[in-house]
Amino acid sequence: MSDAATLEVASSLRQGKVMDIEFLYWEDCPSHERALELLRQVLRDASLPDTVRIVEIETDEEAEQLMFPGSPTIRVNGVDIEPDVDDAVVGLTCRAYRDSGGKISPLPPRELIVRAVDAARNS
Repeated sequence: MSDAATLEVASSLRQGKVMDIEFLYWEDCPSHERALELLRQVLRDASLPDTVRIVEIETDEEAEQLMFPGSPTIRVNGVDIEPDVDDAVVGLTCRAYRDSGGKISPLPPRELIVRAVDAARNS
């Protein structure tokens, strides 16, 4: 991390602006590794520390307890990066996302991650 980024993080911590980033996944979902790398790349590009809390969901009970809508799930400050996530759908399953053109993908669109991180930074 650059000196400027380190100073920005320290300043944010002093001001109480701490970004809580969770990455929830189910091991049987093949896209979770690529999604985690995408998240980490967004954080690097924003000069933010990689302080992602990685949570493996192993049981239906854990999925219900954590309101897990499928793998991969990214939450920033407790909020899912996808604004229209259906909170009633939870379980051990792979998740599908739609990109800006409406195409379905197993990976979250980069712009969703960037938007969530930027919103948390500016709040």
